[in-house]
Amino acid sequence: MAKLIRVDQTLEIPDKLPVIALRDLVFFPYMVLPLLIGRPRSLRALDEAAEDEGFVLLLAQREAHVEEPERDDLFRVGTVARVLQSTPLPDGNTRVVLEGVGRARVRRFLPSDGHFRASVEPFVTEERHPPARTTDPEEEALVRGVERLYLEYIRLNDRLPSELSESLSADGDRARLAHLMAGHLLVLVPEKQELLETDSVPRQFEALKEILVRELEILRIEEKLDEQIRSQMDQDRRQFYLQEQLKAIHRELGSGADDDWTELEGVIRDARLPAQARERAERELGRLRKLNPVAPEAAVIRTYLEWILALPWEHRTEDNLDVQHAARVLDEAHFGLDEVKERVLDHIAVLSLVGELKGPILCLVGPPGVGKTSLGRSIARALGREFVRVSLGGVRDEAEIRGHRRTYVGALPGRILQGMRRAGSSNPVFLLDEVDKLASDFHGDPGAALLEVLDPEQNRSFTDHYLELDYDLSHVLWVATANTLAGIPGPLRDRMEVIRLPGYLETEKRTIAMRFLWPRQVSRHGLTPERVSLAEEAVNEIIRSYTREAGVRELERRVSRVARKLARRVAEGELADDRHVAVGADDLPDLLGPPPYLPPDREEGEHAGIANGLAWTEAGGEVLDVEVAAVRGTGKIQLTGTLGEVMKESAFAAVTYARARAASLGLDPDFHRKVDLHIHIPEGATPKDGPSAGITIATAIISALTDIPTRPEVAMTGEITLRGRVLAVGGIKEKAVAAMRAGIRRVILPAATVPELERLPAEVRETLEFVPVRTMDEVLAEALTRPPEARPAAAATLAEPRDAGLGVHRTQ
Repeated sequence: MAKLIRVDQTLEIPDKLPVIALRDLVFFPYMVLPLLIGRPRSLRALDEAAEDEGFVLLLAQREAHVEEPERDDLFRVGTVARVLQSTPLPDGNTRVVLEGVGRARVRRFLPSDGHFRASVEPFVTEERHPPARTTDPEEEALVRGVERLYLEYIRLNDRLPSELSESLSADGDRARLAHLMAGHLLVLVPEKQELLETDSVPRQFEALKEILVRELEILRIEEKLDEQIRSQMDQDRRQFYLQEQLKAIHRELGSGADDDWTELEGVIRDARLPAQARERAERELGRLRKLNPVAPEAAVIRTYLEWILALPWEHRTEDNLDVQHAARVLDEAHFGLDEVKERVLDHIAVLSLVGELKGPILCLVGPPGVGKTSLGRSIARALGREFVRVSLGGVRDEAEIRGHRRTYVGALPGRILQGMRRAGSSNPVFLLDEVDKLASDFHGDPGAALLEVLDPEQNRSFTDHYLELDYDLSHVLWVATANTLAGIPGPLRDRMEVIRLPGYLETEKRTIAMRFLWPRQVSRHGLTPERVSLAEEAVNEIIRSYTREAGVRELERRVSRVARKLARRVAEGELADDRHVAVGADDLPDLLGPPPYLPPDREEGEHAGIANGLAWTEAGGEVLDVEVAAVRGTGKIQLTGTLGEVMKESAFAAVTYARARAASLGLDPDFHRKVDLHIHIPEGATPKDGPSAGITIATAIISALTDIPTRPEVAMTGEITLRGRVLAVGGIKEKAVAAMRAGIRRVILPAATVPELERLPAEVRETLEFVPVRTMDEVLAEALTRPPEARPAAAATLAEPRDAGLGVHRTQ
């Protein structure tokens, strides 16, 4: 049996007791408190105590939020309590009244059925028969001082009953007094547990004094704050009670609004601001000092000042002017794109010589997936500048560019200044993505707002509606991207240096796939080059049969799918660890499924009434077939194939040219009254427009009327006039690449476009034979298998309608 000694009596208690865990409560000796017991473990411990001598050990939990504590969640020192009364309640809980009789320490926890039991020992022995009054004057002074502090603590704390002071007296037992004081302190559980575990009465009074001094200081401050607020409140401002209380707290802590204004004034003084911005900031700060901190206008001014201080007015990053370094960075990230790379390197070279140069405004125009956006990021890396990207697709409000005026609720600067703040420097590379997809409505025209941003003569004093200060954008290197120039307003296009990024050649795509795409996908999918590889013929097959694009996005998706399939086989154990897998062209149907794009179904041999044309699309160039059927009729002209207005006009111009040259072409001058012409351009569901099919339509019409076949290895592009002249058209590079991809050997093109041939890749120039022409006579001489025979009196030759084959014109 363990023995716990108490002042007024000696109690014999068992040395093995049931344990009840207390949440957010530390029970002290000499306390008598009612508790509500509801947890199953605690109820079973209470039942065991009732069956025995009525003693339980009360241990506090280390964490109150633990619903079902384990042994390690309990403190090891607690209070032995006697059950004075136990009353079961209808809801399953039990209300008990407990009296603390002494402290005990857990020697070890014992096995039990559904509740805690512990072997205990007395915590201290110094409590045995302590004197009622000490003879040490210092200790007597300590006890009396603590008693006075505790009485004031009861008076100031509304949560403690005033009757508690009557039960406390220093004339009785010192240990009892210390335990009762500690038990009624409203402090956290860890502090109360430390008081419970204090092993001597003097040290317990010293700890009580330290806690009471601190708590009384807090209570006095709270009483002072309450008094101040009560004296300031009146009937009209009662709703501002919480704000006034917060102000009073700030005054007591010495961190009021004046300190905020002083700090803000120091930030303005130390910031690198131009004169106009500093003057405006100081004036706004003066206004802010006069306002109530909780006023709405104060928040608006504070936000405005924060924006002024956050913008990089004069901070610039140092440019890396090493041309070789820039070339290396661009080549590492991009293959091809020589024109834009040359332009960037020229800019760096000039910058290294003159020291300062107005930022150029580049506009990268090209089909999706050719690397326009990533190229802007690489330019920033090559120059050592910050990079900012702002997407303008779908922006239709002018305020998105210039910002909203401060009179509006929630006003902010526009996207330009927001991007400058993100960059943190005044000379970043700023990418305006999808500039051709700007919209406009009654909110304004954002394209017009960009005129000031992209004008080198104006952007040194760009004014945002929110800031209303001149901001210098002349050091920014602007890069805009677009899929086509058609959606860019003329004045805006005039301010930009347009650099076209045509689609990649098949050889370029193959190099990009082998050098960049496949290694990246292998790494992303947890594979290694030692285990898997992609054969060059497989890449060629993916490019030809599984993609139809100018860029490489779909190519990367296909390569990624191959990597995913291989990764799945590795995960499922189909591929041995020591086996190397080389993916060939024959493996692609199993990995990617049947190819969605088949080679063009072109007829073999020579046929009349059909000609190969070249078209430009946003996805690159395409080869399209123009079919013409001439049948007896009344001179009707039928156009099918979803043709646009410009292409229809080209068809009518071609018919008129044939009528005007009927004699020299061997046609009946009245064929337009006797023959119906049906002009069809597959695919019918794909819209087509533009003047570049003029000479192709004219060639097909004359071939059908004269029954002279066209050369299948020849393709052509060019606009036709009524007099048979051939005018220049655009998209020569894309069309030439499409012709090479389709197996065309000769390309007829306007003589005015010959200078553009120098920009074609060497592979294209070596593969194709280009025939420049100025008139339709030259076109017919190259496109027809034989020249038409002039028969002034001849009737029109009506060839039977032929199955001219269906060409494929896909726009991706």
